[in-house]
Amino acid sequence: MRNTLFLLVFISTFSQAQNIYPQDYFRSPLDIELILSGTFAELRSNHFHSGLDLKTKQREGLNIYATASGYISRIRVSHYGYGKAIYITHPNGYVTVHGHLQRFSDRVEAYVKQRQYEKESYEIELFPDLNDLVVTKGDIIAYSGNTGGSGGPHLHFEIRDNQERPINPLLFGLKIKDSKKPTVSSIYAYPINDLSHVNGSNLKQKLRLIPLKNGDYKTEDLTAHGKIGFAINSIDRQDLAANKNGVYKIETLYNGMKNFTIDFRKFSFGETKHLNRLIDYKHYKDKKERLQKLFRDTNNPLSMYDNVVDDGYLIIYDTLSNIYKVKITDFDGNETTININIKGVDKQPNDVAARFISPYYITSDEVNTLENQKIKVDFPKQTFYDDFFIDYKVNGDTLTLHKNNLAVKKSFTITYDVSNYAPEDLKQVYIARLIGYKNYPSYSSTIREENKLITRTKNLGKFCLARDIVAPVITPVSFKDGQWLSKYRFLKIKIEDKESGISNYRASINDEWILMEYDYKKKTLTYDFNDKVVTDTKNNLKVIVTDNVGNSTTFEASFFRK
Repeated sequence: MRNTLFLLVFISTFSQAQNIYPQDYFRSPLDIELILSGTFAELRSNHFHSGLDLKTKQREGLNIYATASGYISRIRVSHYGYGKAIYITHPNGYVTVHGHLQRFSDRVEAYVKQRQYEKESYEIELFPDLNDLVVTKGDIIAYSGNTGGSGGPHLHFEIRDNQERPINPLLFGLKIKDSKKPTVSSIYAYPINDLSHVNGSNLKQKLRLIPLKNGDYKTEDLTAHGKIGFAINSIDRQDLAANKNGVYKIETLYNGMKNFTIDFRKFSFGETKHLNRLIDYKHYKDKKERLQKLFRDTNNPLSMYDNVVDDGYLIIYDTLSNIYKVKITDFDGNETTININIKGVDKQPNDVAARFISPYYITSDEVNTLENQKIKVDFPKQTFYDDFFIDYKVNGDTLTLHKNNLAVKKSFTITYDVSNYAPEDLKQVYIARLIGYKNYPSYSSTIREENKLITRTKNLGKFCLARDIVAPVITPVSFKDGQWLSKYRFLKIKIEDKESGISNYRASINDEWILMEYDYKKKTLTYDFNDKVVTDTKNNLKVIVTDNVGNSTTFEASFFRK
């Protein structure tokens, strides 16, 4: 009996030691069953996903609740990113984040709108005082929406620690139904240097995956020599959704010994850009498939690794047989394995990876400057992860700056000397990045300094000078000039600019500034009559929209309202 009691106490203590996060402190932010459209730390463009994306039944307007008591410490309203977002600081030091909101609760909405009107700006960031917006667990704080960079109605939900590091919210006891094992769509083997090979080749090899009846996989047996590594494309699905979500943990074993582990429990925002070092970035840009490397390259500062032996690489010796196993796990412990039998064979590879060579060489730990004719490119230290030969050409005002398939850590500067242009010819000129096989010019934020045009970017590829002489277009959506709008709640107009893009807008009624919400996805500006700016019967609306090179359009109309 004493032994049983001791065992129970030990198990309880051990379990608590393993789970350092409070399990009953946070309630769900929704009052419906939680279904994920995005998991924590799954791989996104240039960043890890910092929270959970919770489905809202493909609708907007669902109640969003304070998951624990605390105070609203930050409110941000922006056209992009999280759109409308609320941050709540809790007494235990954690911060919860709620993004893509349709609108705030009445109390918070009034607080925000007062300051938007004071600043005369829709976009705003606020840091309320401790006692301004106190909330109790279960209070309605907002309503779900699709604002900002959201691809559909959902709630983005985060939990951060007191160092602003995002932590997987599932660690705090939120429950998601998941009985499905992760799946693997591809696996690749990488010869790491000129002396190594896989199946007789020095080139990256896609291996044939063979599904097994229990949901696991094996590959065809392979031969190899020297230093090699592997990468996989794997996703997880939960029970109630078909979304291709990220996995929770990947570990590898080499001849039965742990060789490499990465788990997605938490990360810092300072390291999220290094996702591009975790994946095979060139493969992603060329093939649109994110392969996650099961080895750690040089200059990879990610903190998610554990049990890493020889940086996850394998050293294959002659005539020896080896077993390499990959285990992919979701948060609920559903596990998928891949077994790979490797035979060591020493021979000259049939083919060797081609090496690009040019007159221009980038040394990653130094400042690098390229200059040709009237175009200069300045790379700060540590712009890139590796040293390499760069493809750099100038033809007139067209700059070729390698292919856009190398990961870039820092913004670099492109400067055009335009002193040979007449000032009147430069009024609507900007630096454009050429996109796609048709080389469509896309605006790159351009600064004018005397006889120079300057842009800062993280994109390689082709650039040129372009001109935008077409002003934005403004079209009324919900009304006509001279119409009675007494029964209308909202006033909507559409704005669009097909070349350099919208820079700013300003709207007024009877010369008094009004708050219009810009939805860039629908290209609409919306005014809510409940703001009670309109008190006259006859009203004059004026909207001015300016694009990124200064072309401006003014729209005016009158309407009546009782």
